[in-house]
Amino acid sequence: MTEVALYDAKNRLSELIDRVLRGEVIAITRRGKVVARLAPPEDEATRQRSAQDAVDRLQAASRGVSLGGLKSRDLIREGRR
Repeated sequence: MTEVALYDAKNRLSELIDRVLRGEVIAITRRGKVVARLAPPEDEATRQRSAQDAVDRLQAASRGVSLGGLKSRDLIREGRR
């Protein structure tokens, strides 16, 4: 990943966008810290896969976890008090 200072990014935005369209990811820095990233857009299939992966990870993390006999509705009500 290429890093570009914010000042340079403002002056060379068109060039940076062309590089991103070719697949490069560019980090924009301010005072040496990354504050933004320019990356190519994801297609619908990639977004769908990412969403499904997130759901799968959440389901795997919740396996074996119990509420100890409590019902989720009761916990929701308790949280609203």
